[in-house]
Amino acid sequence: MTGKVKRGAPGDERLAAEAWGLLVPLVYPPRFVEIAHKLGVTPPLLGALRFLEEPQTMGRMAELLRCDPSNVTGIVDALEDRDLAVRRPSTEDRRVKAIELTAAGRKLRARATKEMYKPPEWIEGLSAADQRVLRDILRRAGAERPTLS
Repeated sequence: MTGKVKRGAPGDERLAAEAWGLLVPLVYPPRFVEIAHKLGVTPPLLGALRFLEEPQTMGRMAELLRCDPSNVTGIVDALEDRDLAVRRPSTEDRRVKAIELTAAGRKLRARATKEMYKPPEWIEGLSAADQRVLRDILRRAGAERPTLS
């Protein structure tokens, strides 16, 4: 097997749309919002924490968050207000600001990562056989999924 996703015949778009329509409410945004609430942050702050494993420039954060750069300023302001991140001059260009997590930010990011990878109850409630089928389908579907870059 080459790992390529086998595409369905024409007309399968309705099935794909139905499957996606059933999946989205189970994983996003409810799960993301639930985790943000549990950790005491807003969803935009949780989104920013996901991408701050290493320092990122403001421009790169806008790309990663898929938002206008002007929105990143408010998100970073909120991270700084909560002592979760600091702005520092970029190591490549002092005129550019990079966002770096503080010790508190790294701790919260670790908690967020743990929560995001904890299976929700609806998956844990499936039988082992159904969990295997779901895992195998998602592995195949994700084989050609584009990555964020």
